[in-house]
Amino acid sequence: MEHETMYRPAYSLLKINLSRGETVQAEAGAMVSMSGGIEIETKMKGGLFGALKRSMLGGESFFLNTFRAQQQAEILFAPSLPGDIAIIEMQSQTFYAQSGAYIASSPELEIDTKWGGAKTFFSREGLFLLKIVGSGTLFLSSYGAIHEIELRDGETYRVDTGHMVAFAQGVDYRVTKVGGLKSTLFSGEGLVCELTGPGRIFIQSRSADAFLLWLIPQLPKRQ
Repeated sequence: MEHETMYRPAYSLLKINLSRGETVQAEAGAMVSMSGGIEIETKMKGGLFGALKRSMLGGESFFLNTFRAQQQAEILFAPSLPGDIAIIEMQSQTFYAQSGAYIASSPELEIDTKWGGAKTFFSREGLFLLKIVGSGTLFLSSYGAIHEIELRDGETYRVDTGHMVAFAQGVDYRVTKVGGLKSTLFSGEGLVCELTGPGRIFIQSRSADAFLLWLIPQLPKRQ
């Protein structure tokens, strides 16, 4: 599956070239355009229960689309927010992604949800994470540019909860205060994800939460 990410990082567009018989699965609504010779199959990946978990708990759509090429063809995908696309080549690995980050992948990858545990209770990103397992190519989207960090064994890194995209299995994840009570309430930072290596993490340069906090006061008030 040949792929290219264009116009990054602000308005990334993912182009995938499919040979005859090749397939790619994607989040419903992620497709922008495609050439002729591609068949679309829409189904509940993982059955009814798996689809319900992914939709209600993981923040993704109820259905996944599978695109199968009947001849040499291309297909374009884009995230719902302006931002970048991370490409992760997985080899019998597991990655955890925040709600809404999944855009497309090789059909061999399994997409599920994982309970983040009580330690994520105050995380703005929610109690549940997307769990992606297997071997293949994974495409994750962000709001803003994506920055990849490789954590060494025992190395700790703190990320604002609104800027998390994904992390590899093996990275310990917990939500904690940025400082004392005063700092947590008034610093503008609030709670952060504390991640401890080894493993890769992906963060985004913009926060949808921060944008909404700026935008909502600007909206016209109803008279």
